[in-house]
Amino acid sequence: MEIEEYMVSTDQQLVSLVLGGDTTAFEHLFNRYRDSIFRLYLQRTGGSADDADDILQETFVKIYLNLHKYDSGFTFGQWVYTIARNTFIDYLRRRRDDLSIDTLPGNAGWVAPASTIPTPEESYITFQQRAQLESHLRRMTPRYRSLIELRFFRELSYEEIADELRIPVGTVKTQIHRAREQLCKLIIDSGMM
Repeated sequence: MEIEEYMVSTDQQLVSLVLGGDTTAFEHLFNRYRDSIFRLYLQRTGGSADDADDILQETFVKIYLNLHKYDSGFTFGQWVYTIARNTFIDYLRRRRDDLSIDTLPGNAGWVAPASTIPTPEESYITFQQRAQLESHLRRMTPRYRSLIELRFFRELSYEEIADELRIPVGTVKTQIHRAREQLCKLIIDSGMM
């Protein structure tokens, strides 16, 4: 395959090629996501290029080893950034005893405030996950959808839901349990998990 063909191939096409044994296709996937994930890691490690590079390498090893688990029903970018986020969480757990993530090297005693602003990648993933969840909610029976919205989006207690719907608390609990089961089945059937 010519280099130009790799460059214009979709992520899913490249994944298929990699699964067929084409290592050059994986190199192109790596190049597509490397810089943005590296910048994310660089930001989150307080500017440590060595740490960011180590985490990046670990991330792409995991991606390569788990590529057969990728579900093409989702964007490849979403899947990659989920692995990247989880790899960074693993990194933080390993480093927890050695170095606080909020302590910047070279600034003894100075602690940077934790960032509460999501990165563009995290915002996009959240948007996609919310859209998928809303799609599943629309497919639920109206009664169960209403219960899910009252309990988990409006965060009402069982008692508040019972008052609003004028039904016993025990009935609310039973119906919310059934609503969650229906939602979980829709999610599993779609391959979202």
